[in-house]
Amino acid sequence: MRALVTAVIYFGSFLTIGLIAKVVIGRWMARRNLDLPEVQGQIGARHSKRRVFLLGFWRDEGPD
Repeated sequence: MRALVTAVIYFGSFLTIGLIAKVVIGRWMARRNLDLPEVQGQIGARHSKRRVFLLGFWRDEGPD
Protein backbone atom coordinates (compact mmCIF):
# COMPACT_ATOMS: atom_id res chain seq x y z
CA MET A 1 0.00 0.00 0.00
CA ARG A 2 2.86 2.35 0.81
CA ALA A 3 4.38 1.77 -2.65
CA LEU A 4 1.06 2.67 -4.28
CA VAL A 5 0.86 5.95 -2.36
CA THR A 6 4.46 6.76 -3.32
CA ALA A 7 3.75 5.99 -7.00
CA VAL A 8 0.62 8.14 -7.01
CA ILE A 9 2.49 11.07 -5.46
CA TYR A 10 5.47 10.65 -7.83
CA PHE A 11 3.55 10.20 -11.10
CA GLY A 12 0.73 12.51 -10.03
CA SER A 13 3.13 15.39 -9.58
CA PHE A 14 4.48 14.94 -13.12
CA LEU A 15 0.98 14.73 -14.56
CA THR A 16 -0.09 17.84 -12.63
CA ILE A 17 2.94 19.84 -13.80
CA GLY A 18 2.29 18.73 -17.40
CA LEU A 19 -1.39 19.67 -17.25
CA ILE A 20 -0.62 23.08 -15.77
CA ALA A 21 2.04 23.73 -18.44
CA LYS A 22 -0.39 22.72 -21.21
CA VAL A 23 -3.09 25.07 -19.92
CA VAL A 24 -0.68 27.98 -19.42
CA ILE A 25 0.91 27.61 -22.87
CA GLY A 26 -2.52 27.25 -24.49
CA ARG A 27 -3.77 30.45 -22.86
CA TRP A 28 -0.55 32.29 -23.73
CA MET A 29 -0.81 31.28 -27.40
CA ALA A 30 -4.54 32.13 -27.53
CA ARG A 31 -3.89 35.55 -26.02
CA ARG A 32 -1.34 36.29 -28.75
CA ASN A 33 -3.56 34.74 -31.46
CA LEU A 34 -0.94 32.14 -32.43
CA ASP A 35 -1.29 28.56 -33.57
CA LEU A 36 1.25 25.77 -34.01
CA PRO A 37 1.58 25.91 -37.84
CA GLU A 38 2.26 29.65 -37.61
CA VAL A 39 4.98 29.12 -35.02
CA GLN A 40 6.51 26.29 -37.06
CA GLY A 41 6.40 28.51 -40.15
CA GLN A 42 8.59 31.05 -38.40
CA ILE A 43 11.40 28.50 -38.29
CA GLY A 44 11.77 28.88 -42.03
CA ALA A 45 14.34 27.26 -44.31
CA ARG A 46 17.06 27.30 -41.65
CA HIS A 47 15.58 24.10 -40.25
CA SER A 48 17.00 21.39 -42.50
CA LYS A 49 15.58 17.91 -42.91
CA ARG A 50 17.21 15.36 -40.62
CA ARG A 51 16.79 11.79 -39.44
CA VAL A 52 16.25 11.42 -35.68
CA PHE A 53 15.75 8.53 -33.27
CA LEU A 54 12.79 9.12 -30.96
CA LEU A 55 11.08 6.65 -28.64
CA GLY A 56 12.64 3.63 -30.29
CA PHE A 57 11.89 4.63 -33.90
CA TRP A 58 13.84 6.39 -36.63
CA ARG A 59 11.90 9.14 -38.34
CA ASP A 60 12.49 12.03 -40.75
CA GLU A 61 12.05 15.47 -39.27
CA GLY A 62 12.04 18.76 -41.09
CA PRO A 63 10.23 20.79 -43.70
CA ASP A 64 8.00 18.88 -46.09
